[in-house]
Amino acid sequence: MGRLVYSTASGRICPNCQQTTCACKSLSQASPGDGNVRIRLETKGRKGKGVTVISGVPLGGTELKKLLKELKQKTSTGGAIKDGVMELQGDQRDKVLLLLNNRGYTSVKLAGG
Repeated sequence: MGRLVYSTASGRICPNCQQTTCACKSLSQASPGDGNVRIRLETKGRKGKGVTVISGVPLGGTELKKLLKELKQKTSTGGAIKDGVMELQGDQRDKVLLLLNNRGYTSVKLAGG
């Protein structure tokens, strides 16, 4: 017998955890990539507003949320996680670089211009 992937009562069902709101996706580890944490400033698609984007952090799920919460508190800005990439409002590159180095991340690089 096959696994249930859709139910008319509840909609789509995750094939791994068998729930409508996927619990396994939020707990999965993010791919470490090349091992470098990159910090860059993006303005594209944001009406000229700058957003600091932090990618390549080898954390997933709740650990990534805790790190974002700490960075938001230390930089006094708002932010979000989108597709495993952290975003902080404004140009926070220098502060984030210093904070991540103090946390023990050694391969943190500023990317872009």
